[in-house]
This record gives sequence, structure tokens and C-alpha cells, in this order.
Amino acid sequence: MSAPTITRRSTLISLSGLWVAVMAGCASIPVVPKRPAPKLQDAMAWITFVDGRYTLIVPRVEMGQHISTAMHRIACTELGAAPEQVAVVLHDTRRIGRVRATVGSESIGDFALPLARACATLREALARGKASGELQAQPIPLAELRAFAKPSAAQTWPLAQGREIVTGKPVFASDLRLPGMHYGRVLRADASPELASELLSANRQAARLVNGFIAIVESPLLTQGKAQGVGIVAATPAALDAVEAALQAQWRVLGTASLTELDIDGARRERASPRHRLQKASLSADQAWDVDIRIDVPLAAHAAIEPRCAVARWEAETMALWVGSQDVYYQADVIQKRLDLSERQVQVHGMRVGGAFGGKTICTVELEAAVLAKSLGGAVKVQWNRAQELRQGFHRPPSSHRLRARLQGGRIAEWQHHFVSSHILFTNGVLPAWMQQFTDFIGDNGVARGAALPYDVPRQDVGFDLVRLPVLTGPWRGLGAGPNGLAIESAVDECAIKAGVDPLDFRLAQVSEPRLARVLRAAAAASAWAQTPRRGQEGDEWIGRGIACGIYKEKSFAAVVAEVAVHAQSGRVRVRRMWCAHDCGRVVEPTQVRAQVEGNLVWAVGMALVEALSVGPSGIEARSFADAPIVRFADVPRMDVVLVDEGDAPSGAGETAIVCAAAAIGNAIRAASGVRVQRFPASSVLPRA
Repeated sequence: MSAPTITRRSTLISLSGLWVAVMAGCASIPVVPKRPAPKLQDAMAWITFVDGRYTLIVPRVEMGQHISTAMHRIACTELGAAPEQVAVVLHDTRRIGRVRATVGSESIGDFALPLARACATLREALARGKASGELQAQPIPLAELRAFAKPSAAQTWPLAQGREIVTGKPVFASDLRLPGMHYGRVLRADASPELASELLSANRQAARLVNGFIAIVESPLLTQGKAQGVGIVAATPAALDAVEAALQAQWRVLGTASLTELDIDGARRERASPRHRLQKASLSADQAWDVDIRIDVPLAAHAAIEPRCAVARWEAETMALWVGSQDVYYQADVIQKRLDLSERQVQVHGMRVGGAFGGKTICTVELEAAVLAKSLGGAVKVQWNRAQELRQGFHRPPSSHRLRARLQGGRIAEWQHHFVSSHILFTNGVLPAWMQQFTDFIGDNGVARGAALPYDVPRQDVGFDLVRLPVLTGPWRGLGAGPNGLAIESAVDECAIKAGVDPLDFRLAQVSEPRLARVLRAAAAASAWAQTPRRGQEGDEWIGRGIACGIYKEKSFAAVVAEVAVHAQSGRVRVRRMWCAHDCGRVVEPTQVRAQVEGNLVWAVGMALVEALSVGPSGIEARSFADAPIVRFADVPRMDVVLVDEGDAPSGAGETAIVCAAAAIGNAIRAASGVRVQRFPASSVLPRA
């Protein structure tokens, strides 16, 4: 789950785009997220010692991945302090220097070492009697740091903010109540922001007569994409609903959002070779393919339990915001630019986020709250409802894959993977069409993520094309790694079947990365793969087992075995059990890493069997979880997680298993039913006789 990533190359593209925009007379240039690498000296501001007490300012956003708990543990271990001696607070834009967005499972891999070194520097300074003044962080070798000694499996650690959560303290933006605070909402047409829409009529007189009415705010700053917005403010949430009902806003929507299904085969008929090539080997033109399958993955929502929320307060020419965002500094940058404020006039406080998964990276509700607060000269809370989340947020883009392979000697000799998707890093939630078309010349690394084959195949042809859709698409947990891994491991499994080789042995024979082989063997051992038939029958159900593996961002590794049951008459699929072996390097907080892996496995169940969004003439049709179902507790199987830790540098756990877990389910369905699922989700599959 990552925010729009700006590399040096894409920054140059953005600057070129700026020149083009100026030449074309375009006035709206999106704010570019800044993504500085964490530096050792920066970390000295994250840990302080004042009046005999330590304070850890967590430089990452806490959104349920429990990074604050892991960093608290690192700090306490390195300082030699008990948990209660180190207070944990979340960062804001003034307490510490700029840090990059909390995305991409980077927090431990990139921030843990600077934090540990800063804490060790502070510990040694205090031992020398230096309790005040600025310290110069020391590049203490990894082997000398206490925080990275392998923890005992029996060790536990108190959950940061755990007591506050269970006692109802205001840790989420949606919990916050400021003195004199009002409640706001921005009304728009019930349509995709990609469609131009405008207000036709509104009964302002009736709205003003509602008890609790505060204001109607009409400002061009409330436009999202091409959708005009009208703000309303009331004294209470109930009054806000009443004001909206009384206003009776009527809208005109121009155009339709009918979504032409992405079709890789149609794309190849139009263009023989993908525009964006990741592997360019020349393949045999006169030989039949041994495996030739198509995999289609649908549009899907993030489905965070907490709809996005922000509280803004305009007071004494200063804007303060409390946000549930993955990048508080980006929010500050956007507010400064859009409201024409200076850096000193804007302070953004990061709150705990009730689920994000890459979806809370851009500035939406935050700008709405700021505009309404500045208009009123006070404090306003804006929280989207579920319908707004689905209609106005961005989603995982659909993708269509064609995968072909030729086998030789029981191994893959030639591999072709062409696919078509929509934008992820260069999301249309931020970029206008003209700028997104410009970025299409360099592709989209988010779409490409996970498309690299993790096996030794001598000749490969891998590439993709991009299509801008009439609904918003962007980062979703693991970016392209989930859909790409699902497609790749489905095809590899079909190759193993064609070769007549056990799927585990087939993979191991073509893996040179020792850590990938290690997790494959660990998952197989945990599931008793060699001792258990891959297909069986219990009563009215066929039982099947599948295996899959993958590499996330070239540094974390996972393998999953799934066991499913397919009802012989109805075809209903249920996942009975999953085993995952997971290697993200040195494990700092085992309990929380295991929880992250389990979360990935639950997401995989949803990806394989449940989750999809339909698009109608006006955009996303779903308005609630009834229309966009998510995995329920009854769907969650027993999960066994093996953490493989051989002392490698910590690399990141948050999204690793997403590269293979859904594919393991698909492969298990193939084993149980004899049917290769090629269109997901697959809640039912009629077994072959």
C-alpha cells in the first residue's frame, strides 16, 4: 500500500510537465509529494530525554500495522529503559523534520536502524553525564546495537496506544472533539469525479431554516476532479443530515462512466507489443505454447473500516488540522498551496488511522475541512460516509493478463506475460488527464510491481499497457504485486501440471534465490505438503491444496499453502486452512509481524473469493458493504504463520504475503475441482467430473 512515489526520473517528468502546462495555459499543477530518505541525524529528533523522561516521536503513521509498538520496543531495548519510561507520541509537521509517507512496508527497513542508532547515541551520552544540548548521531555498527539481537519467541510487548483504544480516548481523527467544533460535509453529484458535474438547483432557504444550520459554503476549492462541490456546515451530525435533506441539491452530470472491460487480448490485437517492456527477449515464433491462460482481476476497494476524516481549525491566521492520512506533510503542502498560506501558518497533526492500505495518501477530506474551517473562522470536522468512500476514493485498478509458457525438460524455457491495467502511482485521483497522458511515456512502477518472474527462466517477454478509466484508481495494498502475483503463480502452477511435476518441486527446481527456496520449504514442512494428498473428498466437498510463492520489492519473501473445499453440487468455495512462511529479515516485534501476515492472508481470501466493484453509467455503483462485500469472520480460515529469521537486515512485512496468498487459493481450487479460475473473484466453481 503505497502513496504516489516520485523518483528522480519522474520528478524530471513532472518538471517537464510543468513547462508544458505553462505553455498550454493550464493553471492547475498538482502538488508533488516529497519523499526524503531518513537520515541518521534526523533520527535524533525522534527520541528526546527531558526532566528524566524519554519521549519517542514516531516518525511513521500508525494505521494498525503497529509500527509505533515496534519502534517503542527498539527505543526501549536500545536505551535500556522499561516500556513505561518511554512515552510514545505520533508526529506532526512541526515536532520533527519532514519524513516521507508511510507506504510500501518501508518503516522497519528504512527507519528502524536510524532510530536504534539515535537511541544508542543518546544512551551513551547520558552515561557520560551529558543530559542536555544537541547530540551528533553516531553510525554505530549493526552488530553492536541491542535492538537487533534476535528476540525470544516468548517476549511480548505492550501495544502502543492500546490502553487509549480500549478506554475510548481520542486516538483517531473521527474521535476528536474540539471546543466550538461544527460538522461539515461537501455535497457532490452521485457520480465519479472523472465526470464533469455541476449544481443545477438547491433550496438554500429551506436549508437555512433547519435547526442547527450554520453555513452553506460555495468555493471552487471544493471541486474534486471535475465534480463541483457545495459545502454545508451544521452544529451536530444530525443537523448536518437534516440540512442536506432540506437543501435538495440537484446536479447535472456530463457524460457517462461506462467501463469498457479491460481486455488484454483486444489490446494485443491493437498493438502487437506492449508499450512498457520489462523483459524484451525474442521468443520462438513458430512453436506452440505449452501453457496459455488469461487471468482477469477486477476493480476493488480498500474497504478501510474508518472512512476518511479530518478536523480543521482556523484561528489567529493559522490552520491546524488533525488527519487520518498516510502523509501529514503532503497534506500540509496541499493546504498551503490551495489556500495560499505560508508554511508557518499550517500545522498538521497525524492521528491513528483506522485502516488505509494505500488509500489515504492524497488530499481530499483534509482540504474540504480546511476550506470550511477557514470560511467560518473556527473548527470543523468532515468525515466521509461509506458511499463517499466508494464513489470519491480511488480503488485498485482492474487488470487483464495473458500468460504463456513453453517447457523444456520439465522447466520453463520461455515465458510471456502481457497485461493491461490502469494507473496506480500516477493516479487520476491527483493527475488531470493531460498530465497522466504525459506520464504514460515512462509507465507506472506501481502497475509493474511484482511482474518480475521470481524463477530462473532464460527467455522472457514481459510488458504492459495503461488505460485511464472513468473511475479513480491508485495504490492498493501491495500495488500491482497482488494481481501480478496471482496471475504469475496461476500460470506457473499450470506449467507444473503440464510438466507432470509436483508444484513444490517444480518451483524449487527453478529458484536460485536461497531465501525464496527457504520459505517454500518452510511452508511445505508446516503444512505436511509431502505427506498430504493434493486432492481428496470429504462428504459433499472436494478438498484441494495449492502452493505459491513470491518476492516483494526484491527484499522480502513469502510462500503460502492453502487448503480449500469445493462443494460438489453448488460449487461453493471455502478456504479451510492456510500456512505461510514469511521472511522479512530480522523480526523486531514477532507478534505484530505475525498479525500483519495474517492480515495479508485475510486480504487474499477477499481477493480470491469475495471482493469486486461494479461500474455503472455514473461511476462506482456500490454505496455500502452490502454492495461491496468484504471478508467476514466466518470466511476466515485457520492460519499458521512461520516467521523465518536468519539474521538478514529487516526489510518490511506489511504487504509481502499479498504476492502469493491469493494465488495459493486459486491453485488449491484447481487441485480440488480440476478448474483453473481465470476470472476473479471466484466464490463458486463447478468441479469437473
